[in-house]
Amino acid sequence: MMAINTSQIQAMLEQIRATSSQVTPPSNRVTNIADQLTEPASGTKAAEKSDFASALRATLDNVNELQVKSEQLGEQFVLGNDDVQLSDVMISMQKASIALQTTVQARNRLVSAYQEIMGMQI
Repeated sequence: MMAINTSQIQAMLEQIRATSSQVTPPSNRVTNIADQLTEPASGTKAAEKSDFASALRATLDNVNELQVKSEQLGEQFVLGNDDVQLSDVMISMQKASIALQTTVQARNRLVSAYQEIMGMQI
C-alpha cells in the first residue's frame, strides 16, 4: 500500500498560492482554493464553510474574465482607440495566459492525484 506524500501536496498548494497572488490584483482577488482546502472548519462542516465546486467556478470565472478583458483590449487597440496603450494590451494578454496556464497545470495535477488515489489498493 502506498502512502500519500504530503510534501508534494504542500508544494503544489504553495505554487498555486504564489501564482494566484501574481495573477489577480488585490482588489479583485478570488478566495484562494488552496486556502479554503487547508483552513480548519470552526465548528461546522468543511462543505458548509466552503464548497469546492463554487470555489472552482469562481476561479474559472476569473480566468474567463481575464481572457475576455484581454481580447477586448486587443480589439480596442486594433481599432485605434487612443485610450488603450500597447503595453496595457500586452500585460493583459500575459495575465490571461498565465492564469490559463496555471489553471491547466492545477487541473493536470488534480487528475494525476485522482489517478494515483484510484490506483491505490485498499
